[in-house]
Amino acid sequence: MKYPIQSKLSRPQLRQLIRQRRAHLTPDEQTNAGLALLDQIKRLPTIHDANNIAIYLSVDGEIETKPIIEWLWQQGKKVVLPVLHPFSKGHLLFLNYHANSPLCHNKYGIAEPKLDKTQICLVKDIDIIFTPLVAFDHTGQRLGMGGGYYDRTLEQWFNTGNGPIPIGLAHDCQQVEQIPVEHWDIPLPIFVTPSNIWHWEKAEKSI
Repeated sequence: MKYPIQSKLSRPQLRQLIRQRRAHLTPDEQTNAGLALLDQIKRLPTIHDANNIAIYLSVDGEIETKPIIEWLWQQGKKVVLPVLHPFSKGHLLFLNYHANSPLCHNKYGIAEPKLDKTQICLVKDIDIIFTPLVAFDHTGQRLGMGGGYYDRTLEQWFNTGNGPIPIGLAHDCQQVEQIPVEHWDIPLPIFVTPSNIWHWEKAEKSI
């Protein structure tokens, strides 16, 4: 189900509204959504061919990713998590993630693996990047939290077609009519929600 949003809302207003909408989901609704999302993920042909898969630990009402992570481990997939780059502002590193990986909290309060150079997985070696988001629309546009970390990570993929396939994960209630687009935004080819898998041809980047 799509929840109409007035297109006149600014990006900050849209973020606030959708984050509030997510926050109103009950614990049972969150649990059921996470399990339904996993069922959809299992239907993706690309997931079965992938070896190195980047994902994230859910925060702030984001749809629960733990069932996906545990299933990926069961399938023998290598799971990597994003880490804020310590020297290159606004960029991400990706580190291998295991059940016993030590975690810390970054400046946004998000859990991430403790930095260990031996555990770094290069972006070029990642097959799929499951991408967090605040909202998405019918053209494949994604609204993130505003830091631009994933837009920078995915820019080479968008420009060349080489690199990991980005797939957005969201609750159904995060779909909106239209996202105000900035020139740096990277649209995604696939979004997965508990009820659907959304495919687009490569969306146009705003100029």
